[in-house]
Amino acid sequence: MPIRGERGATLRRGRTMVRTDRTQAVEPMIKKEKRQMTPWVIYSKIITFWAPAILLTKLGGMPEAGMQQAWREKIALVSLIILVCGIVVYLTIFLTMTFCPESVSKTQSNIFQVNSTDKTAGVIGIRGIAYSTNEATWHGSVTFNITAGMDMTPYFSVPLPNECTSDKIKEFRASQYDVCSGDNGSGNCPLGNVDNGIENNNLKSLDDRPIGYDWSDVGSGYFVINGNVLNLTPYLMSVGREASGDMLDEAIFAAANNGLVDASLLFQRTAKMKAATACLIARFGAGQLAKDTPGCFAVNLFNYIALIIIGGIVLSRFIMAVIFQYFLSWQLVRRPPRSKVRPLSYNAAAPWAGKKPQTGAAAGKIGKGDDDELYTIMLVTCYSEGEESIRGTCDSLCGTTFSDSHKLLFIVADGIIKGSGNDRSTPDICIDLIEQEESFRDPQPCSYLAVAAGSKQHNMAKVYCGHYVVGEHRTPCLIVIKCGAPEEQDAAKPGNRGKRDSQMILMNFFSNVVHNERMVPLEYDLFRKVHFLMNVTPDLFEIVLMVDADTKVYEDSLRLLVNCMNNDQLIMGLCGETKIANKRDSWVTAIQVFEYYISHHLSKAFESVFGGVT
Repeated sequence: MPIRGERGATLRRGRTMVRTDRTQAVEPMIKKEKRQMTPWVIYSKIITFWAPAILLTKLGGMPEAGMQQAWREKIALVSLIILVCGIVVYLTIFLTMTFCPESVSKTQSNIFQVNSTDKTAGVIGIRGIAYSTNEATWHGSVTFNITAGMDMTPYFSVPLPNECTSDKIKEFRASQYDVCSGDNGSGNCPLGNVDNGIENNNLKSLDDRPIGYDWSDVGSGYFVINGNVLNLTPYLMSVGREASGDMLDEAIFAAANNGLVDASLLFQRTAKMKAATACLIARFGAGQLAKDTPGCFAVNLFNYIALIIIGGIVLSRFIMAVIFQYFLSWQLVRRPPRSKVRPLSYNAAAPWAGKKPQTGAAAGKIGKGDDDELYTIMLVTCYSEGEESIRGTCDSLCGTTFSDSHKLLFIVADGIIKGSGNDRSTPDICIDLIEQEESFRDPQPCSYLAVAAGSKQHNMAKVYCGHYVVGEHRTPCLIVIKCGAPEEQDAAKPGNRGKRDSQMILMNFFSNVVHNERMVPLEYDLFRKVHFLMNVTPDLFEIVLMVDADTKVYEDSLRLLVNCMNNDQLIMGLCGETKIANKRDSWVTAIQVFEYYISHHLSKAFESVFGGVT
């Protein structure tokens, strides 16, 4: 035991912020529990019935039940996406074709209205088609008082149509009766055969325009069957009374005697009645109902509702984006008053807390920042970009109106790679951009755990330390070169683990620093060099600005982002507005302007009003 007063007696480790007691059992991250058969699980199994477990195990390489179920749920999600896309395609393209065919819509738009005040005078209807009487030479013995669109079919002898020749409807009197043989109220068809009569009387067809009736125009002796207006007046006057036991006659006289305007249901009771309906329409058709069919009405109603909803969403998003742009954003980005500036946040339980730098710090080389400037890491991830792109990004970051003492440029080169058109590898380009510190000029590779599987999980990286100089700015800079483990040095891309791994190098480092957890060799090296360059321990850093190596930022961008963090303590993340720098280079870059405008000016500005962006 150390004696009181000796140095060893003063060495005592304090409790960290988040570490639990050593004796407490560690809760397993993944618990093996039997999953309940929810409707979603049942659906996923039904949709993937064609892939039994043994097939997924042998051919799919998924031996565990959890992996198989995850695969089934992915297929279920894909099926739902396909279903939703199919519904959208149907509603957009095929809904109108189904319920309001083009033939119906064209007919409604081309119709000639009965009792119309149309400037076309002397128009009559024969078998539902409009004819002009302006040049007519009547040869019959009957005089007419022509009104617009009046049905003159009873004045002609109409041959029996093909729809009435079926044997199963010959038992119905209305399908065979010659209305010209009795008193039909029109002089017993004085104009003769309809085809010859039209030609002999010099009647001119109006481009086969149909005659249209409004509901108010369907008077006595007329009724509607499935949108077709029938003139049964000559038949009713000619026969006088209904035939006993004739189902079709019963329906006709029931509609006439009861003043039933829409008699569609009366003629749909049996297959014979439906066949007889086609015969009646062919023989006594006077025109069409000049109203949208229920299908066309429903389609139009759906289109209007969809237009209102979509237009409302677009308009509301635009209004909310304008509100954020002109009424909210300026309050977030203004410099905070001194009362809102928080003291520096650091890990008081860390072993280095309260100790002076012991790394021969380069503190004298940088000045002191303002009180509202938070320590910020500017992360740039590189892969195969050229010197011009990387230098342009670093120049814009280091040239921001933010004190060099509170920002650190952190560049990660993802492997030993030489990009197309480059004369040097990406790591060499990055190293040549900085003024290296003599104390750390020849760094040694350090190990860390990469975001990968198998042997790729072990990776090594070198940390170069120095300053990036642009104009009057001399910004501290660290360059991490992922060089790979010794066994992969002969590979095509040694050290390459992807952009996500490059970001996780920094995030894992700060996670271990803040939580006082064990660090890997690379993180020890990063800690030492951050401390050397900035004269502060890494736990004082609060902000990470992440950009790609082909991105430039405005001079005030970093200042505005940090102001937002200071003004609203609940903000955990921000995204800047992205624009296209080379929008005039090609038509591809030109159309990207629209995409970025929609996704930033509208979408993200709209979401920001509610305190979060996707």
